[in-house]
Amino acid sequence: MGLTKQYLRYAASAVFGVIGSQKANIAYVNLRGGERGRFVAVAACEQVFIWDSRKGEKILILKGQKHEVTFLCPSPDGVHIAVGYEDGAVRIFNLQNGESNVSFNGHKSAVTTMNYDGLGARLVTGSRDTDVIVWDIINECGLYRLRGHKDVITQALFLKDKNLLVTSSKDSFVKWWDLDTQHCFKTLVGHRSEVWGMVLLNRENRLLTGSADSELRAWDINYLQEDDDDEDDEDERKAVSYVHDILKYLIFPLILDLPRTFVFKRLCRASLFLVPQRILSCKKAGSILREARDRVVSLTADARARVVACHGNDSVLELFTVLTNEEVQRKMTKKLKKKVELFLFSSCGSHTHEIVRLTNIKASAKIRWVDCLSCAGGELKVALLLQNNTIETYSLKTSDKTPAANKTARLTLAGHRTDVRTLAFSSDNLAVLSASGDTVKVWNRSTLQVIRTMACDYALCSLFVPGDRQIILGTKSGKLQIFELASGSLLETVDAHDGALWSLCLAPDQRGIVTGSADKKVKFWEFELIKDEGTGQKRLTVKHTRTLQLEEDVLCVKFSPDHRLLAISLLDCTVKIFYTDTLKFFLSLYGHKLPVLCLDMSHDNTLIATGSADRNVKIWGLDFGDCHRSMFAHDDSVMFLQFVPKTHLFFTAGKDRKIKQWDADKFEHIQTLEGHHREVWCLTISPSGDHIVSSSHDKSLRLWERTREPIILEEEREMEREAEFEESMAKGDAPVVPGETEGEAAPAAKKTVETVKAAERIMEALEIYKEENRKKEEHKYACESAGKELPPPKPNPILVAFGNVSVSRTELIELEVSLLVLPFPYVPELLRLFNGYIQQGLEVELVCRCLFFLLKNMNQNEMRKNKSVNFCEFFVNFPPTTCEFKKNN
Repeated sequence: MGLTKQYLRYAASAVFGVIGSQKANIAYVNLRGGERGRFVAVAACEQVFIWDSRKGEKILILKGQKHEVTFLCPSPDGVHIAVGYEDGAVRIFNLQNGESNVSFNGHKSAVTTMNYDGLGARLVTGSRDTDVIVWDIINECGLYRLRGHKDVITQALFLKDKNLLVTSSKDSFVKWWDLDTQHCFKTLVGHRSEVWGMVLLNRENRLLTGSADSELRAWDINYLQEDDDDEDDEDERKAVSYVHDILKYLIFPLILDLPRTFVFKRLCRASLFLVPQRILSCKKAGSILREARDRVVSLTADARARVVACHGNDSVLELFTVLTNEEVQRKMTKKLKKKVELFLFSSCGSHTHEIVRLTNIKASAKIRWVDCLSCAGGELKVALLLQNNTIETYSLKTSDKTPAANKTARLTLAGHRTDVRTLAFSSDNLAVLSASGDTVKVWNRSTLQVIRTMACDYALCSLFVPGDRQIILGTKSGKLQIFELASGSLLETVDAHDGALWSLCLAPDQRGIVTGSADKKVKFWEFELIKDEGTGQKRLTVKHTRTLQLEEDVLCVKFSPDHRLLAISLLDCTVKIFYTDTLKFFLSLYGHKLPVLCLDMSHDNTLIATGSADRNVKIWGLDFGDCHRSMFAHDDSVMFLQFVPKTHLFFTAGKDRKIKQWDADKFEHIQTLEGHHREVWCLTISPSGDHIVSSSHDKSLRLWERTREPIILEEEREMEREAEFEESMAKGDAPVVPGETEGEAAPAAKKTVETVKAAERIMEALEIYKEENRKKEEHKYACESAGKELPPPKPNPILVAFGNVSVSRTELIELEVSLLVLPFPYVPELLRLFNGYIQQGLEVELVCRCLFFLLKNMNQNEMRKNKSVNFCEFFVNFPPTTCEFKKNN
C-alpha cells in the first residue's frame, strides 16, 4: 500500500480586534472585590468579554462554542451571568471562575431577551421563534413554554410581588401572563407598530413602552383584589346576562337563518364580559415625546427604576428621571411660580406622577446598546456600546439641578472602528498588520496586543517593507502611504493612481513593488533612500519606473516567485500574464463568469490559482495556461486566495463566512475553518505557514495555528455529514397531528442531538438490563437442572464499570425530552425497572419525576394496544411502596 499525502490540521487559537459585538447588549457586572460600576460585559462573537473600564483591559473571557452571543443578563446576586446564543441555547456562567455548569436548550432560533426574577431562581427567555420560556435555575430544567406572540419577542419582565409576567413583541402587542395557570389573561393593543422595549416604574404600578414612533407610552397598572365579592357578583351577573344574549342571538338565529353579520356583532359584544378582569387592569395614562424621530432601539432603567434611558438610531442618549410622590408635590408648588419642562401624567384624576427629562448624552458615534447603574451619593453610571466597535462610559450626578455627563472611559485601542480590509505578516512571523477605513494597527502575534496605531486613509492593500521597519498602504483614493513603525509616523504620501489602488505586490528581489488600480494602469516602483528635508536623516520612499496601460480596471496583481511573470486580473473576468522584463503579453486565462477578485502563484512557478465572484476557484498551469481543474469553492464570492509557502496547498476566504484549505495537486478540499459570523474579507499566512490571521465584517480578527494533528480526509467528510445531519435535526419541527391545536403553554425543552443520544443511552441500558436478567434466569435453571450451585455468568463490562444501570447518567435538562423520544416498546421495561428501584429505595425522587412525566405524555392508544405490562397492577402497588420507603427513612 502506497503512502498517502499527510495534511496537518489548522485550529482556532484566538479572537481579537473586537471590543463589543453589535448583536448583543452591554451589561454592568460585579466581580469579587471590585468597584461597583467598573466592569462591563459585552459579547465578542461567540465569546463574552469582561472589560475593566478604568484600565481598558480584558479581565475575563467566557468562552462559547460556535454560535454568536445575542443577549446577556447578569443575575441579581451578581455571581452569575446568563448568556443567550444564536441557536437558541442559554448558558449560565460563574463570574468568579468563568465556568459554565448549567445550560438550557429550548428555542429554535436566536435568544432576543432574558430576565431573572427577584430571587434569581427563575429565568425567562424570549426568542425570534416567538416563544417565551420560563426556566428553573435551581433544578436546571424548563418549567413551561408560553405561546401567543406572532413575531420576535423584544422584552420579558417578571413582577416581583406577584407571579405574573409581561412580554412585548414586534407584533405590536404587550401580553400579561399568569404564571400560576400559564395563560395570557390580558393583551395591550394600543401600539400601531412594533414594541421595541419596556420598563416597569413606580413600584410596578406603571409600564413605559417604546415603539417605532417618537412616543414613549405610559400605562397605569391597577391590581384588583380577588376577595372583592361585590365586584365578583357584578361580573357574574354580566356574564350570565351575556351568555343569555349568546343563546338568544347566536343559537336561535342560526336555526332561524338570520344574517350572519348581525349574529357576529352580538357575539363580539357578549364575549367582552365572559371573562371578567380579576388580576389587574392596565390603561393608557399618557405619553412622552422623545427628541428623536426614529424608533426606540433600546429602552432600559436602573435597578431602582428611578432613571430611564432610551435612544434611537442616532448618537444621542436621552435620560429621564422618575420622581417620587414627595418630589411631585414640591415640583407642583414650584410650577406655579416658574415654568419647568415637565411631562405630566394623570391617573383618573386621583393622583399624578411626573417624569422629568434629566439630560442628553452625546456619544462619539451611533449608539447600539445602553446600560445604567445607580451608585451611592446619587451618582449614575452609564455604559454605551457604539456601532463602531467602541465602549464609552459616562458618570453624572442626578441630584444636580443641571446634570452634566462626564466621559469616564473610552475603549478603542483593542480594535478598529470599521472593517479590516487588508492584512499582512512580517517576515519574522511575529507581527501582524491590519488596516481599516481610518486606522492601521500592528499587533504582536504571541500576545495579541497592539504595538502601534496610526491614522490613515481608507486602506485596501498593505505589506511590510523588507526589514520590517516600514509599512506601505494602498488606499481607496489611489495613494501610497509609507509609515515608520519605530516612531509611528507617516513618512510620505505618494499620489500613485487616479482610481482606487486595489492591489500591490512586493517584487521577489525585494527592491520594489508593483501596484494595480481602477485607473486601468499597473505601475512599477523601486525603493529609494532620500534625505529628509526636515530632520536631515535618510528615509524610505518609492520611485516610479514603468507603467503598463490596460483596457480594463485592474483588480489584483501578483509576481511569480522567480520574477519572470506578472499576473493581472481585470474587470472583464480574465487574467492576463505578462513577462516582467519586457511587459510583453504571454497568456490570457479566461473561463470565469465574474471578475477574478484574488489570485496567487505557487512557489515553484508551475501553478496559478484564481478565485472569482462566481464562487469558483480555478487552477491553471503556467506553462501553457491550461485549466487543470475548476472547483465550486464557496457559497458566495471568493474574496481572498493565498498559497501556503513552499507547498501546493492554498487557502480561500469567502463571503459565506468560511475559510477553506485545498490541495492544488489532487484538487481536493482538505478542511474548513469555521468561526467568523459575517463575510470574510481577507486573510494572511505567515512566511513559515504555521499561522493564519483572517478578518471579517463582524469586526473580529482570528488567529489560526497549524497543529501536529493529521487530517484523514474520509473522516473529515464523515464529520461534515454528521454536522449537517445534526443541524437538520435541530431545525426539524414536531410532527403535525390532525385536529390538534397548540395551546398557550407547552413543554420548555426541545429535541436535539443530545436528547436523541440520551435516549439511545437509555435504550442501551435497558438492553443490558434485559440481557443480564436473561443470564440470571438461565443460570438459575442450569443450577436447578444440575442440582448444585454453578459458577455465575460473567457480567457485562459496562455494568461492571458503572456499578449499576441508572437513568441519572443522562443530564437533567435532557431527561424529559429523551423520554419523549424513547420508543414505546421500551417503556414497559422501564416501568418494571422503576418498580424495582422504588422497592430498593434507589433514586426515588428521580424515578418519580420520570414516572409522572411518562404517564402525563404517554400515548393512550399505545397503552391500550400493549398488553405486555399490567399498568393498573403497577400503580396499585406503587404508592404503598413509596410510603413505606418514606417511613423507613
